[in-house]
Amino acid sequence: MPHLFPQLCIAYIMMENETIFDRLRNGETIAHDDPERESLRDASFATMKLLRQLNAAFDAGEIRQLLAAITGAEIDSSTALFPPIYINYGKNTRIGKKVFINFNCTFLDLGGITIEDEVLIAPNVRLLSEGHPIEPENRHSLIPKPIHIKRNAWIGADATILQGVTVGENSIVAAGSVVSDDVPDNTVVGGIPAKVLREIPSTA
Repeated sequence: MPHLFPQLCIAYIMMENETIFDRLRNGETIAHDDPERESLRDASFATMKLLRQLNAAFDAGEIRQLLAAITGAEIDSSTALFPPIYINYGKNTRIGKKVFINFNCTFLDLGGITIEDEVLIAPNVRLLSEGHPIEPENRHSLIPKPIHIKRNAWIGADATILQGVTVGENSIVAAGSVVSDDVPDNTVVGGIPAKVLREIPSTA
């Protein structure tokens, strides 16, 4: 297998060059004493600086421009955000077209947040893609798991979406719910923890 040696070397070098942010995107648990842990705090402070500008802005174009700087990705002109919003990192958030995000939402996105096209997010919604181990001795480690909100979903006011959850296409999360399990397409879920309340009939 000599021909595999260069590929293995390249893979090893890439692994050696991975930052803590790469490792988070790959789903790696970050120990409390990780040597790069301080860089997470530095990145959050840099995001807070941009958030202060965004949350004081009143022009839709300026808000999109600042949100693009925070996420490191283009924000389509059809997407709208009503500040304030609170984000701890930003570069692991992806937002589609025709998305509306209402006042006072919180995104913890070190584990990754994907919001597809036409999603509606009501006031005070929390998307929390990060958690901690159950074991007390490891409690300060960080466990990242991505959140995925699929097309045309509606997240009701004061709802909390926990790490690792996918909310299905066209689905509704009722106001005040805490969602810890995946939401099937075309359903309404509600409660703490959220459970399926009904199916949404297809109009096709």
